[in-house]
Amino acid sequence: MKISKKEALMWFEFFAQLPDDEAITVRQQEIIYAVLAQIERAVDHRTAALMSEIPGLKSLGNRTYYVGSDEKFPDGCRSCLMGTGLSAVRKTNKCNLQCKFCYNYGELDCIPPIGEGMWDIGGTKFYEEDIDLLLSIHKKPTGIAYVYLEPFMEIEKYYGIIRKFRDAGVHQHLYTNGVKATEESLRALAEAGLDELRFNLGATNCADKVIENIALAKKYIPRVGIETPMTPEFFDSFMQKKQAILATGVDFINCAELHLNENNIGNYEGESMYMCRRGYVSPIWSHELTLKFMKMAAEEGWNIVVHDCDNRTKFARDLNLKAKEGGWFGASEYHCEFDRVPFEAFLPTLRDEEFTFLEEEEMPEGYRPWDIVI
Repeated sequence: MKISKKEALMWFEFFAQLPDDEAITVRQQEIIYAVLAQIERAVDHRTAALMSEIPGLKSLGNRTYYVGSDEKFPDGCRSCLMGTGLSAVRKTNKCNLQCKFCYNYGELDCIPPIGEGMWDIGGTKFYEEDIDLLLSIHKKPTGIAYVYLEPFMEIEKYYGIIRKFRDAGVHQHLYTNGVKATEESLRALAEAGLDELRFNLGATNCADKVIENIALAKKYIPRVGIETPMTPEFFDSFMQKKQAILATGVDFINCAELHLNENNIGNYEGESMYMCRRGYVSPIWSHELTLKFMKMAAEEGWNIVVHDCDNRTKFARDLNLKAKEGGWFGASEYHCEFDRVPFEAFLPTLRDEEFTFLEEEEMPEGYRPWDIVI
């Protein structure tokens, strides 16, 4: 059913007042999903219009979109979307910053450690000397990513395991906010065999020190990129320092669509949200800013790849991973990160007079405001 925006607002105001432990009936679920679908259709319509304005827009196997040279498209993303997925290697449970968009916002002091001398790979704990055993038993992944807060808090621990995977011919990339990077550590990472380093430049609002470290990294590491959740703060600070950032020789920029969880959603209270495929909840402006960013890159001819890592891309990523793992047809780990729909998060969208639904119909009997929904 194509519920009207007026009725959608009325119902979501009602649902937002319900106690968390109150059960939602089947008919109420139908109304909820109808509202979310109406919002998503309107967002998709706006997105399609913005994408149509980007010259030279390219697709990677219909799994994601980008602009720029094919040769600079990051192999880490290619592995994630076309290979055996994003195989995460976890070590460091601490960070030197606290970003409002962080999925661990508010709990950075209570992240459990992996274990002394240990690494988390696939949910299993390994010592560095176990990697040879792991590679002799499991099929070698096309790529791995070092994730889990800020690796440069203890970067010297990473060199040995990077050498192990380099010798096995596995593509490796690592994420950092870039603050604690030094020329010495960047050189050591390159010598160990790191293929790709990704800077979360938005973590510092494009700090000059981090921009300098991106240029330093390009002296040693084969591929250097920026991967940041697209926010208004990052968009604005990037534009202020655009020339300096592009002059570093950076190869690619992954513009991640910001999605929210229980930890960080409070930092975006009052923003217009939507839910993608009943999964990720995101501010509507995040993907729209990415598309405006890509249009600018294409029109101005930036010598880099700008990659649209949006919610659809993440949906494709999880489908690809499950398929490579031998999952059943349609299997995916893509899901909503809230136990219950955060109704109040969608009220600003429904109250926004400039946000309109594409098509509205009268509600069927049993679902109208004066009916009892059971």
